[in-house]
Amino acid sequence: QVQLVESGGGLVQAGGSLTLSCAASGSIFSINVMGWYRQAPGTQRELVATITSSGSTNYADSVKGRFTISRDNAKNTVYLQMSMLKPEDTAIYYCYCNAEPILYAVRRGPANYWGQGTQVTVSS
Repeated sequence: QVQLVESGGGLVQAGGSLTLSCAASGSIFSINVMGWYRQAPGTQRELVATITSSGSTNYADSVKGRFTISRDNAKNTVYLQMSMLKPEDTAIYYCYCNAEPILYAVRRGPANYWGQGTQVTVSS
């Protein structure tokens, strides 16, 4: 009902920058929160940053001052600008949203959706 497609991952040297994008598509009535999580090998998935439809943001302490999340509501797209990258930022980054789909003109209630993940590798 709601699909998330990420782009922008890759390999970057420590201290470098990278921008991730994630576009939501499908029969969407509304999108409440959009954000990014990440998972490194052998660890649990953790919050990176989230942004509400009104623009309120929340960041993990480990990325504050280095990462910036933004959103284009008209395009149902969320961005994550990452700078001053560190090797410990290496992970698969997953796009997330809490959205309410609409099907046959009926709202189906909010639910959580995830992208397929994009690899970010920071070399030292």
